[in-house]
Amino acid sequence: MSHRYRAVSWNAHKRVYDLIAVSVTLVVMLVVAGGTLWRTPSVTAETMVLRSTAVAALLLLHVVLSIGPLCRLDRRLLPLLYNRRHLGVLMCLVATTHGVVAVVQFHAGGDANPLVSLLTTSTGWLTVDQFPFQIPGALALAILVGMGATSHDFWLRTLTAPVWKAFHMLVYVAYPAISVHVMFGALQSEVPAWLGFVQAAGIVWLAVLHTLAAGREAGTDRQSVSSWIDAGEAARIPNGRARIVCAAGERIAVFRSGNKVSAVSNVCQHQNGPLGEGKIVGGCIVCPWHGYEYAPDTGAAPPPFTEAVPTFRSEVRDGRVYIDPRPLPPGTHVPPATWPPS
Repeated sequence: MSHRYRAVSWNAHKRVYDLIAVSVTLVVMLVVAGGTLWRTPSVTAETMVLRSTAVAALLLLHVVLSIGPLCRLDRRLLPLLYNRRHLGVLMCLVATTHGVVAVVQFHAGGDANPLVSLLTTSTGWLTVDQFPFQIPGALALAILVGMGATSHDFWLRTLTAPVWKAFHMLVYVAYPAISVHVMFGALQSEVPAWLGFVQAAGIVWLAVLHTLAAGREAGTDRQSVSSWIDAGEAARIPNGRARIVCAAGERIAVFRSGNKVSAVSNVCQHQNGPLGEGKIVGGCIVCPWHGYEYAPDTGAAPPPFTEAVPTFRSEVRDGRVYIDPRPLPPGTHVPPATWPPS
């Protein structure tokens, strides 16, 4: 962390992450382009670019949308979450390449402006063979470009976390638009028919993942808030880690450090990241998303930082941790409960 702006630097972990992402993407594109050329030797270079970028962007989008629920189901996958935005930007670049080539190839040769041509070429909204599938594709691309352009933390701070997060949730508008684009394009034979089946499989995959993850989260969210919350046995909270409980819809991260137990809000002030999925390093809770730090007993970031999260009173009774569900103001000091009781 730094108390003033500094350009983002690529450490060894980021370099490996990005190298693997770019390499796999290029391999996928080369395989699709090679397969297209093998099946149709007379195919144009533009068509190979269109098909290879379409498949690569589609696979990247499904990977990006899968990481969140997968990490909810298995914490060992959390390293994939740390640089998920890198995958999103890569997907945006590949999708933009696809969109630009498509507009140039199909709409730049006439008298009308290419964008006007894209929006007006077909008006058969109620027919399968004339459905203007390129329009939902253009809508999805506009959303993805907006997300990619605002992915840096400068925009997060400028727009504020709630606005930034709400805007980036538009990916769930872009995804059905892309699904319509791909499946109707496949039906109209503008793209390989098998790509439509791949998209259908992707829809089922994401639906199952999100349903399973939501089911696991719902079990925590149904906790009673009528009195102090039983957070379970202190011994079963991993040292330096947290157990997440819920009070009135707010998730609470209950951390254990040695024989001390503290409870803070699960919501990081940076990007609403899940603090309870992080760990205590050097005496501070470290958010797993972007490394923001908070003291377990105060919920406050170390100076000169000013971020703070609400804290909660905690007690250890007969080896079990109990949490008062009433949040205290952000930054309020709460003496840690000791385990085992002193």
